[in-house]
Amino acid sequence: MISPTERTTGAPSARVDLLIANARHVATLDADRREVVDGWVAIDGGRIAEVGSGPPPAATDTLDASDCLVTPGLVNTHHHLYQNLTRAHPAMTSEPLFGWLTSLYPVWRQLDAEGAYLSAWVGLAELALSGCTTSSDHLYIHPRGAGDLLAASIDAARDVGMRFHPTHGSMSLSRKDGGLPPDDVVLDDDEALAAAEDAVLRHHDPEFGAMVRVAIAPCSPFSVTERLMAEAATLAERLDVRLHTHFAENDEDDAFSLETFGCRPVDYLERTGWCSDRTWVAHCVTPTSDEITRLGAAGVGVAHCPSSNLILSSGVAALNSLRAAGCPVGLGVDGSSSADAASLWLEARQAMLLSKLRDGAHASDARSVLEVATRGGAACLGRSDELGTLMPGAAADVAVWPQVGPVYAGAHADPIEAWMRCGPAAVRHTVVGGRPIVRDGALVHPGVDGVLAAHRVAAEAMQRHA
Repeated sequence: MISPTERTTGAPSARVDLLIANARHVATLDADRREVVDGWVAIDGGRIAEVGSGPPPAATDTLDASDCLVTPGLVNTHHHLYQNLTRAHPAMTSEPLFGWLTSLYPVWRQLDAEGAYLSAWVGLAELALSGCTTSSDHLYIHPRGAGDLLAASIDAARDVGMRFHPTHGSMSLSRKDGGLPPDDVVLDDDEALAAAEDAVLRHHDPEFGAMVRVAIAPCSPFSVTERLMAEAATLAERLDVRLHTHFAENDEDDAFSLETFGCRPVDYLERTGWCSDRTWVAHCVTPTSDEITRLGAAGVGVAHCPSSNLILSSGVAALNSLRAAGCPVGLGVDGSSSADAASLWLEARQAMLLSKLRDGAHASDARSVLEVATRGGAACLGRSDELGTLMPGAAADVAVWPQVGPVYAGAHADPIEAWMRCGPAAVRHTVVGGRPIVRDGALVHPGVDGVLAAHRVAAEAMQRHA
């Protein structure tokens, strides 16, 4: 803990671009996990310049953090943004994964570029209000003639101001091939590989502080051919980008793998060249302890999606065992047709509670889950050196959490435990790359009402097909 008169290391600046001032507590999540009482965060040139307490540097702009906990921005490692067009539909929550997907694919085939833009805008804005500063998106449905859905979602992320990791997803097994989706939303293997390469070449930025990075993401082993899985891994290595897929999500997933490939999902991941530190997978509920060890040894990352896993009755992932084995583990809100509420804070709290239920009261606390939500997510996305921390030089992505009112009355002993246990929590400010995108609890973008009105029209049109 840093005393009120100390500063962290970092080059002092005569004047910085932005100062987050008067914080009750700052959790830096730096290499030493330092915490600063009565602190401030100075930001310059889109990066963290200094963290400390006592007299702050002068700043061009200031955000007040009185009575607030300040943390790194949260990192969302798995989402399907388009699904908020069918959020919380009552006809779609009574079956496990395969039946749920089968009922939804004919509805989602209505998706077009306008719907992709509106759903991405709304989903990313919702995440920003829950302290998220970086989000991935697994866009794997590409109806014929729908337009460039990936580019539309990237445009939305730029408009909201969110740091974005879209993935070019794909499905190549339709119902006639033994898969689940209808024919007109799948690509053949060559189309999928060519489209993924084109998306990387057009949109991926490998530089430090990049706002857009693209990964290659065949939807799941049960929706693509083995050839597509293997060649996607080869393509990702050639282009030096990351790989993502759904993996070992529930017992149906395991049974499909055994029946179709003659092996369990982890064996299949190894067989297709995916068992590497280039890969992060979503869900990872059903691996055995031996398989978890193998995943950890390979450095495979895991997007833990606790709410979605519960809604679809998939099970509870072994969060602590995965981390202990060496897997980078982050959080994912998953799509808004299964998890419905795209709040990364809610997923963090759910992860903590389920971890205690599964492994014992001692197994998890607020700090360990904050680490998963920040540094763990950054590691899944291959950005441990720049995201998920407030150390000087890191990208200036920050969440400011007010701890006031009846919800926090009496929570004086530990601001981080209070953050996780006393919610629901929403931010006062969210900063991405040194720029506020949520200020004083409201989105900075002036067009919120118009986007929500257009989203309602698009959602109602899509749901008429449910």
